[in-house]
Amino acid sequence: MNVHLIAIGGSAMHNMAIAMHKKGFHVTGSDDEIFEPSKSRLAKLNLLPEKEGWDVNNIHKNLDAVILGMHARADNPELLKAQELGLKIYSYPEYIYEQTKNKIRVVIGGSHGKTSITAMILHVLDFHKIDCDYLVGAQLEGFDTMVKLTKEAEIAVIEGDEYLSSPIDRRPKFHLYKPNIAVMSGIAWDHINVFPTFENYVEQFKIFIDLIEQGGSLVYCELDKEVKKVCKTAPADIKKLPYGIPEHKIENGITFLQIEKNEKSVTNVPLQIFGEHNLMNVTGARIVCNQLDISDEQFYDAIRYFKGAAKRLELIKKNEVTAVYKDFAHSPSKLKATTQAVKKQFPTRKLIACMELHTFSSLNDAFLNEYKGSMELADEAIVYFNPHTIEHKKLKPITEEQVKQAFGGHNIKTYTDSQLLLNDLLQMNFENKNLLMMSSGNFDGMDLKALGENIIK
Repeated sequence: MNVHLIAIGGSAMHNMAIAMHKKGFHVTGSDDEIFEPSKSRLAKLNLLPEKEGWDVNNIHKNLDAVILGMHARADNPELLKAQELGLKIYSYPEYIYEQTKNKIRVVIGGSHGKTSITAMILHVLDFHKIDCDYLVGAQLEGFDTMVKLTKEAEIAVIEGDEYLSSPIDRRPKFHLYKPNIAVMSGIAWDHINVFPTFENYVEQFKIFIDLIEQGGSLVYCELDKEVKKVCKTAPADIKKLPYGIPEHKIENGITFLQIEKNEKSVTNVPLQIFGEHNLMNVTGARIVCNQLDISDEQFYDAIRYFKGAAKRLELIKKNEVTAVYKDFAHSPSKLKATTQAVKKQFPTRKLIACMELHTFSSLNDAFLNEYKGSMELADEAIVYFNPHTIEHKKLKPITEEQVKQAFGGHNIKTYTDSQLLLNDLLQMNFENKNLLMMSSGNFDGMDLKALGENIIK
């Protein structure tokens, strides 16, 4: 197979390129900018384009498929040439389906928890040496790539993002996978540049459920009102499997699952992760694994060693009196859940919670009020945003006062200068306090690892 990837440098796209190369395909690609770690990873396998930019000579009639990344535009010269030659053009989710259509497809959807649940399922399968293909939105410990495609695996575990598939395919990605086993973790309005109303956003999840293969299963969080409402619309032949928060206890900063063996016996399974949202994710992952013929006992044997996905309540550094975490949280529901998790895990410590407004939705003045109360559990809440990012996204400017009013509460402090924020954090006394850094960006290049090490020192 000869395959060319337009916009090969993207997070998912370069992982797909590597996966197809490992499958034995002849892979080429192009992009107008490629950053680390994509650059080094592609170069290591001789997949890095010789030069940056688009070149119509990359497109020829001998190509079996062209895969179009979201970074490319609809008027991309290579795309236009491929269309002119009548070549088969796929979005990357479309191609993932093409490569997994004869497998049992597990697709994890939801506004939050997708990556964590996907990572948990993959961890358990890997622990028990069960081969599977996969697509996951974060780098996982013990896994070389974020995408794996093989001929042999009978299972495919896919993180089902609701964002658009490509510049010429405006369907949400998770509409293309047609799951045999679907997961619905939660619904909270996001991506307002694509889904301008909450109702429009919720409709995408209804469509996702309608696309479950006949006789398939739907694993869903029954504690989420919107999810519960949407899942009622599932076809009658779909097996519905609800989940919630399992029995557990917290001792000395460690969460234990309490598994009832019989009326007189309870087994405590220690976890390396914490927070009610993660406990719900664990339960959802367990039910999926049950559908894949993995027993509860096998699941618990494996999950106790799960350390979490990158940037999902990831521990940066800790000592006896302080812990520093980073998290991908950026939407209101994620901020609330993550802040609550750290506060509940360490009830005797104060919490400094710091988040960056970075996405199109979060920087939109029409969406800002959705954040009201999302960080009220923090003892000190810091909100950072860069006015240049707002300008770059061609959005209406927002002020620090607007942000304070939107978040509400007495504990909100705002910054628009990342260096000033960093200096102030380094000056704080963190004895008996935890720091939580939350963003889908990187606080304008702030070295969070160095920050954590300096605070602990």
